[in-house]
Amino acid sequence: MKGYSAGIVARASRMSPGLGIGRAGARTGLTLHGLLAGVAFAGLAAAPARAQEATPQAGEEYADVIIVTATKREQTLQDVPVAVSVTSGATLERAQIRDLKDLQSVVPSLRVNQLQSSANTNFYIRGFGNGANNAGIEPSVGLFVDGVYRSRSASMIADFPDVERIEVLRGPQSTLFGKNASAGVISIVTRKPQFEFGGNVEASYGNYDAVVVKGVVTGPISENVAFSLAGGLNKRDGIVKDLNTGERTNERDRWFARGQLLFDNHDGFEVRLIGDYGKIDENCCAVVNLRQATPTAAIFALGGAVTQPDQKYDNVAYGNFQSSNDIENWGLSGQLDYDMGGVKLTSITSYRRTDALTNQDSDFSSADLLGRNWQDLRIKTFTQELRATFEVSDKLSGLVGGYYFHEKIDQANEVFWGDDARAYANLLVQSLSGGALSVPQLETTFGALEGNPAKYTGRFFAPGTGLTEAYKLKDEAYSLFGQLDFEVAPGLIVTGGINYTHDAKRFATGTTSNDAFAGIDLDGAAYAPFRQTLLYQGALSQTVGNLLGLGRSATAAEIGAFAAANGAAFAQVNAGATAFAAGNANNPAANPLAGLRALQYFPPFMNLPNAVEPGKVSDGDFSYTARVAWDVTPTVNVYAAWATGYKAASINLSRDSRPTPADLVALRAQGLAVTNLTSGSRFADAEDATVYELGIKGNWGIVSANVAVFKQTIKNFQSNIFTGSGFFLANAGKQSAFGIEFEGSAKPVDPLTLTLSWTYLDPKYDTFQLSAFGDLSGSTPAGVSPLSVTFGAEFVQPVGSNGDRVILRGDYHYEAQFRLVEGLPGLVTRNAAGQVTSVAAALAAAREFKQDINDVNASLTYAMARGIEVSVWGRNLLNDRTILQIFDSPAQPGSISGYPNQPRTYGVAARYRF
Repeated sequence: MKGYSAGIVARASRMSPGLGIGRAGARTGLTLHGLLAGVAFAGLAAAPARAQEATPQAGEEYADVIIVTATKREQTLQDVPVAVSVTSGATLERAQIRDLKDLQSVVPSLRVNQLQSSANTNFYIRGFGNGANNAGIEPSVGLFVDGVYRSRSASMIADFPDVERIEVLRGPQSTLFGKNASAGVISIVTRKPQFEFGGNVEASYGNYDAVVVKGVVTGPISENVAFSLAGGLNKRDGIVKDLNTGERTNERDRWFARGQLLFDNHDGFEVRLIGDYGKIDENCCAVVNLRQATPTAAIFALGGAVTQPDQKYDNVAYGNFQSSNDIENWGLSGQLDYDMGGVKLTSITSYRRTDALTNQDSDFSSADLLGRNWQDLRIKTFTQELRATFEVSDKLSGLVGGYYFHEKIDQANEVFWGDDARAYANLLVQSLSGGALSVPQLETTFGALEGNPAKYTGRFFAPGTGLTEAYKLKDEAYSLFGQLDFEVAPGLIVTGGINYTHDAKRFATGTTSNDAFAGIDLDGAAYAPFRQTLLYQGALSQTVGNLLGLGRSATAAEIGAFAAANGAAFAQVNAGATAFAAGNANNPAANPLAGLRALQYFPPFMNLPNAVEPGKVSDGDFSYTARVAWDVTPTVNVYAAWATGYKAASINLSRDSRPTPADLVALRAQGLAVTNLTSGSRFADAEDATVYELGIKGNWGIVSANVAVFKQTIKNFQSNIFTGSGFFLANAGKQSAFGIEFEGSAKPVDPLTLTLSWTYLDPKYDTFQLSAFGDLSGSTPAGVSPLSVTFGAEFVQPVGSNGDRVILRGDYHYEAQFRLVEGLPGLVTRNAAGQVTSVAAALAAAREFKQDINDVNASLTYAMARGIEVSVWGRNLLNDRTILQIFDSPAQPGSISGYPNQPRTYGVAARYRF
């Protein structure tokens, strides 16, 4: 089998195909030799047509004929009334798309970020998306691989050498997908085992000593059984050099193996078994400092270092140990398809497991401030889907089905102070108090006021103290769904669909803190004498300074001189300072120790379930789809659609998981609240999405164009913001976006194909009153570019008469400037009670950091007739550098850090098809 790249069949919905040839086949001259029984995978409904042409010459590929079975007929991608982009396996190869995050360079409505570790990938479609880094939050964009839902994307999916296509379905897809698709779906489809022997092997070498080797072989075992085996290795030196350790980070070191068996009796019964295993063992991911603050000076005073803001694109970083990612990801799935004539049954069963062991130097400096940020995350997932597609008549077809999902998450974390933490904190305490206080002085004073001066000696900010965390989450969900297509008139099809999903989560925490300083109640009654003394000294110093016209507080010597020279006046000042201190010693609003709260980094944790918080959430919802599609002419199709979507509640599995304000009041009333407990969020309620969409799709042979105009909203959008220590999880009341999408291609001359895609978005928070930064209603959400454009070109030139070809491909991806985050929680000003008093600094700092993207990628391939291909390729050829995300620097109040993007990469590749 030459090329191992049969025609592409994109399945954007789950409706049963008809038995005749649709106009797609007639228009392309494609001969269809029947349909594979059943459905190829859970996310998309119908089995692929075996699109075949005459056997190509050696070294050639089958034409990319894209068939979409969105109704009972086969349709081209341009005909299907669904907003879907399809990236073929050939495009993935020629564009050298080496990671899921590279996919956004060819799909402008998609944004992909990989930040904190190799185990986490964030997806955004039409500006909507969340998840990753916080294991309790499932993404709003569902990821499916061969019909199996991947609740977490800790795998090297893009390394597969047998990817047939990647489909990006935009807008809510909850009617037909069993789990979390309120913003869209990314569906990766690999090739089935073939009954002809074939395959391919590829090796590439690039800068930073990047080596990728991967391959697949497929063929028959018997008349009814076929197999495929795929595997790959991906290694690369670290792009970023650690100037303290001398090591390199942001490397690649991963491999995978994947096996498939296909049983096909060639009479409507088919079983597909898939097993895969992937291993990642890498140092990742480098962070740079973008804005320095007082803590930065303390790091320098200790002899430590952080990157300077003007070094953010120098591919350097500082740490005192390498941040590691040790990740195993494996799974088994079985799919059964049975064609009984008018009814086709499909069953997909899967079990997946992810084990991710990570450790990070989270202060991102060469000083040992945070000596450990270790996590052991284990995720076990079981899914079962059963559905039936049927045809009632030539004009009516439909689908019914059910889906079951069960997942268990066990997460352990350790975050401890490092060897330099005590000296670092002492410098900050001295700075915050104007030199009046120190860590040893605080230890002695607090201990003495509790009756034991030695109680805290050497315990504040001691190495190895901090937070030991444990979280458990059990998620059980089921859904029932159905959809009907009715052809009310020739070329006019009405579609209706419904889904009911019920989701129940139980969660528990077992987190303890032995950070002695973080356990001190700075407002505690026992410390009133200390506060009174500080208030007296402060009032006296300030008043004398004012009287002397110093423009600052007076020193002890200046106070003594003033008292000696102005006895009567000093007595009056002294009396006033004494009265002020006595009257405010127990006033939290005047607490002179309040500034030290920023150093209480690991306060006691309120575990649950408890008497107030049951640690469970359960909800359910109906989702609907209604659509009218009309084939206006043989080349033009228009549609109007309305759809709703649902995503279940998410759980805050982080050290910033805190009771709601109402639950905090109840906990305090029952005397259960731990010291220094503040309010926050334990979970966010379910999301509900709605989209109204109008589309037109046309294919005129040498030119095709698809346009979609939509208004999409998500109520209770789950906003997940990193606070510098954990995550703030909250529901936005309503987030919406008006948008226009265009996808087109043209073939002005036979060797040349041009493509153009662009997305215009006008997003806003319609209501978001309880954000981390106050009321954001009416503002523009961060992380959303108003305009994304991708231009691509491919030139295929035959060479000689033996079938050799030269293939030149390039693409340019542009995203207009947008803010990275709405604000920075670490710069929010709070009063002594923990209530927000000002968000101005947090919002202003975020406005300084914006991103725009100018990404150019290209490849040149010489494809020989005998199946050998040689390529040179480059990604980010303009070396366009940008910051992917910003956040509050951990344990460094006021400092800002960020993740830089990857620099230019390039290399050579060789591939052999057989």
